[in-house]
Amino acid sequence: MRPAAQANARRGFVLREVEAIAYQEIESQDEVRVPSGVNEFDRVLGGGIVPGTLVLIGGDPGIGKSTLLLQVADRLGAGGSLVLYVSGEESDRQIKLRGERLGISAKNLYLLPETNLENIFHEVERLKPTAIIVDSIQTVFSALIESAPGSVSQVREVAHQFLLLAKNRSIPVFLIGHITKDGSIAGPKALEHIVDTVLYFEGERHHNHRIVRATKNRFGAANEVGIFEMTSAGLIAVDNPSKLFLEERPRNVAGSVVTACMEGTRPLLVEVQALVSGTKYGSGRRMAQGVDQNRVSLLIAMLEKRAGFQLIGDDVFVNIAGGLEVDEPAADLGVVAAIASSFKNTPIDPQTAVFGEVGLTGEVRGTMQPAVRAREAQALGFKKIIVPASNSTGLERLLGMRVVGVKSVEEALSELF
Repeated sequence: MRPAAQANARRGFVLREVEAIAYQEIESQDEVRVPSGVNEFDRVLGGGIVPGTLVLIGGDPGIGKSTLLLQVADRLGAGGSLVLYVSGEESDRQIKLRGERLGISAKNLYLLPETNLENIFHEVERLKPTAIIVDSIQTVFSALIESAPGSVSQVREVAHQFLLLAKNRSIPVFLIGHITKDGSIAGPKALEHIVDTVLYFEGERHHNHRIVRATKNRFGAANEVGIFEMTSAGLIAVDNPSKLFLEERPRNVAGSVVTACMEGTRPLLVEVQALVSGTKYGSGRRMAQGVDQNRVSLLIAMLEKRAGFQLIGDDVFVNIAGGLEVDEPAADLGVVAAIASSFKNTPIDPQTAVFGEVGLTGEVRGTMQPAVRAREAQALGFKKIIVPASNSTGLERLLGMRVVGVKSVEEALSELF
């Protein structure tokens, strides 16, 4: 037996012998993906669960990580898979209580309240599950390492052992990780380079929706998002997220505009709100929520220089309604339009949507996937969309929608007002 196999035999499982395989003999991963039963979760993973993948799921306490994975375990078990749920923070009775609240049957689901890595692997060897969930990775420790549970050395070693188990036995393993004060999982990026996929839960406690975002994915597109709604029956996938974010949008109110952004491969229509008000002080404040505040400051400076807006003495507040975080440049034109609308105290037509990157000279630059954004606006009943001139080619064929291509902020504002 090889030394590595002997070391892992002490932990409770023996590494299977592997040999070099010809590239052409390896099966395509896309053909063997296993659906989790939760469509939005499959979307974030890239189309389903890849056998042997190691997935890290992080988020703030109480945001819904354990709830989502318990629902995924229930759907996998209903499909015939045997799922082992390792819990280091909750007892089996607590998990059963949550399952009863969610109304799941949890067929083929086994609960293991254990934190010792060697004992966990012995149970894995006995049950031979087809999927493993670890809640959470910080609570699991190896008796072969002389350091406290939750330390960086323990967490890294435990994650590495689960990686070996996943790859050698082709078992998908899901690790739940705690978020530290600076927003990283288990310390400064301690696990992200080890795992195959990193998923972050986003969302505010005051909103019902939750967003699962893939920040790293070796088997799919990064920055893909899945959107859920938190209910008494657990997390429910949202089929039309654009409608969710726009359902409470006010009509004919200054400072509000709809912009089309992309989250991974998914188009989303979100409402950008701006409030420009006078200040008693010499210079105004700039505050932003949901968009980069430094980017907003650059756009305000561009409006003052290129469009003649005197904003130096005004407070400017920008917000993405619904708690969504938008970090792509295509939202620039929406931010500019919302600020201009509030400054002029003139509402923008509620049937109009915009998107485009804005440069410091006032030019409107093209963005990626303009047709996908425009079709999403068309599907939600918008009658007019203002886009960069370089993206307008080919969009005129959209039925029932007027497409206006602009080259500068001045043209866009002239068209809007």
